[in-house]
Amino acid sequence: MSTCATASRRLSEPLAGTAAAAPTWLLVEQPGPWGAKALTESHLDPGVGRALEAAAEGTGVRVALIRRPGRHADCHRPAAHRVFAAHTAPGRSWVRTALVDPADLAGLDFAALGAGEHGGLWEPYEGDPLVFVCTNGKRDRCCALLGRPLAAELAASGAVGAWEVTHIGGHRFAPTLFVLPYGYAYGRVTAHGVKDVLEAVRDGRIVTAGCRGRSAWERPGQAAELAVRELTGEEGADALDVPDAEAVGDGRWSVTVTHTDGRAWRVAVAQGATSPPRPESCGRAPVSPARMDVVSVSALR
Repeated sequence: MSTCATASRRLSEPLAGTAAAAPTWLLVEQPGPWGAKALTESHLDPGVGRALEAAAEGTGVRVALIRRPGRHADCHRPAAHRVFAAHTAPGRSWVRTALVDPADLAGLDFAALGAGEHGGLWEPYEGDPLVFVCTNGKRDRCCALLGRPLAAELAASGAVGAWEVTHIGGHRFAPTLFVLPYGYAYGRVTAHGVKDVLEAVRDGRIVTAGCRGRSAWERPGQAAELAVRELTGEEGADALDVPDAEAVGDGRWSVTVTHTDGRAWRVAVAQGATSPPRPESCGRAPVSPARMDVVSVSALR
């Protein structure tokens, strides 16, 4: 049986520049089954889900549901839900957490959270790195077939920060995940590869193998930053920033990447069409997904 993930892997579709653009994440624990539109199709009150969608729109905050790996009893409805808020900008990344009633979340200052200001909200999360594996089979079957076994294996191996998440984009790169506090996403991962990623994060480093990009930036910035990492061998999680990505017309960008030591690079990025066509999600008609191609990297004086 052919799937969107097998087609993408067979055609060696590039991963860089494909992460969801989300400067800030709001991740709400909700056990039990998830529908394709999980915020309004789960055991979370649909009215609460709609309120969260409306409150987050245009703020830079992406809301998703999470649950612990394993069996999900349909009757399990916790009184209080574990919630994480996380900002992913380099040098200003943070994770805050609490047990809350989801009905109270729509009253948060989403504009401030999207701008990276938590205002002392909740408690700082200081545990192991958090890893969120996309497992929503109602959204795409590859996420269930490939994501759920990976999440279960991570949990069984002792990764206490392992969670399942509803949707982070890029089904065809399954299994796909992202890691906090830095917000880098990965695709086509294995349990061994994730362990390497988590070990690096504990040391404040970034593994670039299988990396889709940092969610703090739009896709051209993600591709540009990863290109500079590959060129320089830089591993420091917060060593690089993308202060500017200027559209220069015809699907092209001029991206500035800076280093904390004062170095800087100008990266030319062009949007191309991936060929031959392939389904972006299982059951969909084949298309030519956009790809971010790094044309050149030039050091700035």
